[in-house]
Amino acid sequence: MGFDPTTSKFVEALSAVQGLSEKAIEEKVNFYKRLGFSVGDVWEMFKKCPVSLRLSVKNIAQRFEFLKKCGVLEEDEILSVFKKSPEFIGYSEQKITNSIETFLCLGFSKEEIVMMVKRFPQCLDISTETVKKKTKFLVKKKNKFRVKKMRWPLKAVASHPQVLGYSMEKRIVPRCNVLKALLSKGLLGDRDRKLPENESVLVCTDEDFLNRFVRNHDDNELVAELMAIFTRDCSS
Repeated sequence: MGFDPTTSKFVEALSAVQGLSEKAIEEKVNFYKRLGFSVGDVWEMFKKCPVSLRLSVKNIAQRFEFLKKCGVLEEDEILSVFKKSPEFIGYSEQKITNSIETFLCLGFSKEEIVMMVKRFPQCLDISTETVKKKTKFLVKKKNKFRVKKMRWPLKAVASHPQVLGYSMEKRIVPRCNVLKALLSKGLLGDRDRKLPENESVLVCTDEDFLNRFVRNHDDNELVAELMAIFTRDCSS
């Protein structure tokens, strides 16, 4: 099957095809082909998300038609998103609708939502409460800096939607608190200056972040203070 038998993905794959006849599998593969997928695409989707072969042809067709009608993605973009994240096929229509409405209410444009879905389809599977909490924490409002919030522009989140999937406690808050400490000491300029791009702050690995914003200082006491902020918040 192409899976490592020691992984949970192998067990998931066995469970997905268990009870499916060869005819049923062939029917679903042929349906995916009619939608525009190649046999290779179907196999890659199955390896990423084994349950993609458990969905009924009716459900797959309904999801595909719904996505075309809601106007967020063009047909070729839907295919691309399905290939990238086949679990997207299983998202409920209500979940997708609620997520799109939430992004619009937060101020994202339709074009930005399209970009977000194409880059990180899982953004439509994050709870509305979580999306609101993280967006409001990261994004500036009326260009005013607030102690408990960052001030990146909304388009920064749209460009890197994967940040919405990061843990607030383990990743977002610790790193942002380090930046706030640097800002309060004048080491990132004054509050009217632009913060570093969120890509260099949130998307990078812990090691890269520490090298860029903590270990790069000559003052050993400052490095220790920043490291304490980072590790304290990561473990809290």
